[in-house]
Amino acid sequence: MEAKEEIIPKKEAVRQIELALRRAALLYHYFAKTLIDEFGEEKGSQLIRRAIDVYGAHIGKDARRKADERGLPPTPEHFESDLPMLAWKTEMVVVDGEERARVYHCPLAKEWLDLGEGRKARPYCFVDQAKMHAFNSEYEYVHVKNLLDGDPYCELVVRPVKK
Repeated sequence: MEAKEEIIPKKEAVRQIELALRRAALLYHYFAKTLIDEFGEEKGSQLIRRAIDVYGAHIGKDARRKADERGLPPTPEHFESDLPMLAWKTEMVVVDGEERARVYHCPLAKEWLDLGEGRKARPYCFVDQAKMHAFNSEYEYVHVKNLLDGDPYCELVVRPVKK
């Protein structure tokens, strides 16, 4: 006999995702704080950035593998999303002729800003550059705006790398 699938309301699914993301944000925060406390601002920040680069590269390589398995070229439109979009509030906009993603709510940024640690958490966002570089180094992920920099939203765009 097949088990009946349980269905939960979307509001509860979002709440559960936000709980998990809050824990991830706190984990990053305390790892980063520990590294800076232990090794100082400069060395601690270097270690954080190195960890974020390795983490992003893992995501990018996995996305590349998935595109390759489907026989798709490694172009930005074939980078399989790696975020639970139920928790982010985003829209696509066209600015200066290029398509950009605007993020009005990021549950990670919200947690870090609530802690008063937006500046210290900002290196986490370099995960986007690292994952795109590992996916296809002919493209770069640019943060035109960032909530953690005090902007009203994040604005993200993928562009070909200028030679």
